[in-house]
Amino acid sequence: MKFVSWNVNGLRAIRTKGFDDIVRQMDADFFCVQETKLQEGQIDLDELGYHSYWHYAEKKGYSGVAILARTEPLSVRQGIGSADHDSEGRALTLEYPDFYLVNIYAPNAQAELRRIDFRCDWEDRFRAYLQELDKSKPLVICGDFNVARNDIDLKHPELYRGTTGFSDPERAKLEQLIGAGFVDTYRALHPDTEKVYTWWSYQMRSRQRNDGWRIDYFLISERLLPRLTSAEIYTKIMGSDHCPISITLD
Repeated sequence: MKFVSWNVNGLRAIRTKGFDDIVRQMDADFFCVQETKLQEGQIDLDELGYHSYWHYAEKKGYSGVAILARTEPLSVRQGIGSADHDSEGRALTLEYPDFYLVNIYAPNAQAELRRIDFRCDWEDRFRAYLQELDKSKPLVICGDFNVARNDIDLKHPELYRGTTGFSDPERAKLEQLIGAGFVDTYRALHPDTEKVYTWWSYQMRSRQRNDGWRIDYFLISERLLPRLTSAEIYTKIMGSDHCPISITLD
């Protein structure tokens, strides 16, 4: 099974930049997107040949996640069971006989960590939600986590240490999540690979200079690790300030 995740930074906008062709070329069983930035009825993806599932934000033009799936799930869950967070359209879970697929767009802590308390509360609730699911069957978790894990995961760690996306609280929450029984798939297969990122600022020609961050992840339950055969980052695919990532499970 092939899973793809991509923060598209506006699904309607990226469809004018070759999104449909990219989906067809990648030929995934599951194609997860974040920052859809739309409401119900504003787009139709039926021609791509997938079943589509959505979690919209109440605020128009903001956040939102979706999953395109070749196979219909047993159940669909929107959010993580927290009214304070679920109005922002940040999590979508599909249940299948042997696993859960969870697609998320983590809250940004914002400049000067103005929203760090909201972010950390979301992390705690999200982790508890995943741990409860993991009791019944293993998880595939993907999306924009809005945090670089280690120094190797951004171009200039010395410049950004302590700032949004690379602060101690955000990094600690990610490690706490991974420590709860999950695996960072890219690092499991590429432990020492440097200078491969998933997000670049639109400012100062960051992408051309590869001044990037790895903030998009696939995590899996530890018991799925023997089935992991690939974990890829597609840095050459354009259209968003993020690039797609993928994993394959046999």
